[in-house]
Amino acid sequence: MAKALFHKSQRVFVKPVGTWAVIEHVVPHWVKDVDEPLRVSYDCGLGRPFHAHELISEQTLHNQNRVSGEDDDMMLERWVIDRRTIKWRAGDFGFTLADPGTFPVVATDEGGAGGWRVGGSEYDRDPQRIEHQARMIVQTPELMRIARRIADFASENPSDLPSSLKPVAQYCSLILRNVYRLGEEVTVAAE
Repeated sequence: MAKALFHKSQRVFVKPVGTWAVIEHVVPHWVKDVDEPLRVSYDCGLGRPFHAHELISEQTLHNQNRVSGEDDDMMLERWVIDRRTIKWRAGDFGFTLADPGTFPVVATDEGGAGGWRVGGSEYDRDPQRIEHQARMIVQTPELMRIARRIADFASENPSDLPSSLKPVAQYCSLILRNVYRLGEEVTVAAE
């Protein structure tokens, strides 16, 4: 049975959309002959109902930031590599992997359903490359946090930044601007 974790008119951060919203309706999903709702979803006026695991209240966010001592961007999450069984072929795989008979799926939400994955033919073509891409994608949120900290430090303490790190900080700012699409489109090329 489910209980409502949020209430109408409560301001919440909607993780899949990456924005703050106000809950317009609490929508219980009832089953015949059951006293409590089976699940509860929340209508935030963003085009679809959201479940509790997709929302964060302001109070929860404030408590997390106070405990952790940092003000992390809610768009940056913790991603993990999930291994799925290869069903499109059987037998000898012809290469060695950490877990033969599986392929990587990067889970970017708490439920493990959403994220990055490749088709079977693409994985068969170059499995080592796909494994490498999965590891890179999983580390992207942490790299974004580092880039943001470098850019923030450079903007807050320009005189304390060594001259050799100024191009790195500027490059971090360009990357962040491109990811968050601040201003016009920025092309970031490797130097």
